[in-house]
Amino acid sequence: MDPVTLETDRLVLRAFTSADVDAVYEACQDEGIQFYTPVPVPYRREDAEKRIGEALPAGWATDKSYTLGAFRKDSGALAGSYCLFIVSPGVYELGYWAVKEQRGRGYSVEAARAVCDWGWATLDVHRIEWWAMAGNTGSRAVAEKVGFTVEGTLRNRGIANDGKPHDWWVGGLLRP
Repeated sequence: MDPVTLETDRLVLRAFTSADVDAVYEACQDEGIQFYTPVPVPYRREDAEKRIGEALPAGWATDKSYTLGAFRKDSGALAGSYCLFIVSPGVYELGYWAVKEQRGRGYSVEAARAVCDWGWATLDVHRIEWWAMAGNTGSRAVAEKVGFTVEGTLRNRGIANDGKPHDWWVGGLLRP
């Protein structure tokens, strides 16, 4: 599938381009993004270049993952990254991170809802999952505002960038 562009009241969601490398690099210097998401640590400019130039386009081309950057309409500033990726037939996972300076303004809820709505309309999906390391209360708040039901906590589900196992929350959103 070719990348799409989505619009909300305050955001344009579009595929990342090489012009966005610096913004992604800067955003991923945030300790919260480095702890709660599977980005390389340390996060180098080359990591942003490779992700934007190779990994993200490959996800669209193979129909395995669909990542969009959310950019503010009023300033063009990057607000975050939002994606759906296939887990199993009919099941996708919603993943996201928000630029530290843009948090607390509702952009993540707006962008996540738009991506989920696009998924329901476009993909053969009956369930969207959300996963977050326990303690990532910002991510959980976004998921709950979008309508996800938190279904449980998995003990020691994954190793974080600190090299230690952590509990994870899981939630689901079923086709409306």
